[in-house]
Amino acid sequence: MENFTYNTPTLVRFGRDAESETGDLVLQQHCKKVLIHYGGNSAVRSGLLAKVEASLTEKGIEHLSLGGVVPNPRLSKVQEGIDLCRKEGVDFILAVGGGSVIDSAKAIALGVPYAGNVWDFYSGQETAKTCLPVGAVLTIAAAGSEMSNSSVITKEEGDLKRGYRTELCRCRFAVMNPQLTCTLPDYQTQSGCVDILMHTMERFFGGVPTMALTDRIAVALLQTVMKCAKILKQEPDNYEARAEVMWAGSLSHNGLTGCGSDGGDWSSHQLEHELGGMFDVAHGAGLAAVWGSWARYVLPSDPQRFAAFATQVFGIAPSGTPTETALAGIEAMETFYRSVDMPTSIKELGVEVSEEQIQILADKCSFQGSRTIGTFRPLNRDDMAAIYRMAKGD
Repeated sequence: MENFTYNTPTLVRFGRDAESETGDLVLQQHCKKVLIHYGGNSAVRSGLLAKVEASLTEKGIEHLSLGGVVPNPRLSKVQEGIDLCRKEGVDFILAVGGGSVIDSAKAIALGVPYAGNVWDFYSGQETAKTCLPVGAVLTIAAAGSEMSNSSVITKEEGDLKRGYRTELCRCRFAVMNPQLTCTLPDYQTQSGCVDILMHTMERFFGGVPTMALTDRIAVALLQTVMKCAKILKQEPDNYEARAEVMWAGSLSHNGLTGCGSDGGDWSSHQLEHELGGMFDVAHGAGLAAVWGSWARYVLPSDPQRFAAFATQVFGIAPSGTPTETALAGIEAMETFYRSVDMPTSIKELGVEVSEEQIQILADKCSFQGSRTIGTFRPLNRDDMAAIYRMAKGD
């Protein structure tokens, strides 16, 4: 077990009609002008944006809006937001949307007070010293960005998808009404569930032993999300299942399931980031497409850990060698993915990846061979290419 710091400063307002309290929550931040940042027309059509704006107006809070955030949020939109905030004197960013919107809002908040290019943080050239405060009204249960310290942005030039972590960008508050997720398409719901699962599994498969209690929390979270994902396939407006998944999304990425670990492996996320950057695939679906290949590739490093995953999460009785039990657990995870119509290969994402593209993906993921990824088993450029090749799905 490793020493750890657990910090969760985000105030959560959870439940039916919670978005009506947004004005009160912003008022407590003592800001002068708010940028409401959102994605597509769904926030407008649903009336959510108007409700949030009315809540701010009722409290006498000046505000303006910037929409247009897309999945795998773009640096160009972030820069547009930075320029707008500077021009208008904005001092608080309110994200109304899912993880992409919140990540974009965090990037804007980091960029406004910074004299250079905000991409400096995501490329690892600079460390942020300050950040505008951010709040969130969550509409998609997936990324956990509403309570995390991270943000992921895609730079169009070079199709580079990079993340940045800093305690400065944690949301001051998160408004979570599970009702707001009931109209999501099933593919988006299930992709979100996979993202939640993977945030927990990345930490479960860290490079050092962790706390038994942390493992049990992780296992309960995984089992709950898988159960509710199946319910939502049949009952998309089931409030209880939506609520369980939404809360799990926050708990999966606020650090709770990593207490006592080395922080987690994160190789699958790094591998998927390059797929998302090159092919603009849904993040959760991309994770499902590569996880099984990653798992089989690194399994020999610690079969016992994968065997524990099989027995604790899926109730698979140990039989034969730990490797045999471990493989049964990996297959059970992929069976679950298929049961909710998630891919288990890149081909099932609708992408035919060539050998040349595999080399490009590995080059980008390894920063042209200058870094390794992962802690369960550190992976170099050749390892990354091998996993992409395994995940190809011929």
